[in-house]
Amino acid sequence: MKRPSSLRGAWNTTAALLILGFLLFPVYWMLNTALQPDTSITATEWFPTSLSLSNFDAAVSSQGRSLLTSLVVALGAVVVCLALAAPAAYGLAQFGLRGGRSIVFTTLITQMVPGIVIANALYSAYAELGLVNSYLGLILADASLGLPFSIVLLRAFMVSIPGEVVEAALVDGANRFTAFTRIVLPMSRNALITAGLFTFLFAWSDFMFALTLNTTDDVKPITLGIYQFVGAHVSDWGAVMATAVLSAVPAAILLVLAQKYIAAGISGGSIK
Repeated sequence: MKRPSSLRGAWNTTAALLILGFLLFPVYWMLNTALQPDTSITATEWFPTSLSLSNFDAAVSSQGRSLLTSLVVALGAVVVCLALAAPAAYGLAQFGLRGGRSIVFTTLITQMVPGIVIANALYSAYAELGLVNSYLGLILADASLGLPFSIVLLRAFMVSIPGEVVEAALVDGANRFTAFTRIVLPMSRNALITAGLFTFLFAWSDFMFALTLNTTDDVKPITLGIYQFVGAHVSDWGAVMATAVLSAVPAAILLVLAQKYIAAGISGGSIK
């Protein structure tokens, strides 16, 4: 009786490992190319025989500032996005606003608008406000990428918070703002971490706003840096791949550290 089950489990494990290997092969090839010095994209060996960090030295020297710029912009976008999304979601979840469902649906619809349309419209407004080629302008633009998702996610979680908890805080003398900051936000930690992580990833991988809203190299995120680096070093694929590896490290670290919060944050809103 156990034999078919064990055989099925072995096949499932094998299939999962094959799929995982297929999905991770581009990452391996990127790291493999980055560790091999003085190699072309067609002459890269399957397994590195002589390891070198020279490509990473070139990547850091040329793209180190772009990495720091992306980090500042992404963290700033997370702060702005959560500062706007959390109270908006709380209002939609707990205040029983008329047309609340329509607002949530409209929020979701905004994510269907092509990014190039928004970028072109923003450029005209940014030019009048003096926000072109500025950290603040890019932070605000990238925050808008995660704002609809964050509002929907946080609202789904805050709806599940019992109203009696907030009412008890109000009875004890707290006002709405105090109840929100000291009761609702701590209870929504998993959803806040999830929304913040996705906003960080949206801002970290943004290319459209970085290309459209910047006309100089004063504010150059890593996505735009890689784009220009490929054009300038199209024959030096080792340095290009090293830059890609460095740009993937922060996102990979955050995903590993926050994976349990992501699972709890996404599923939390469906459990009441």
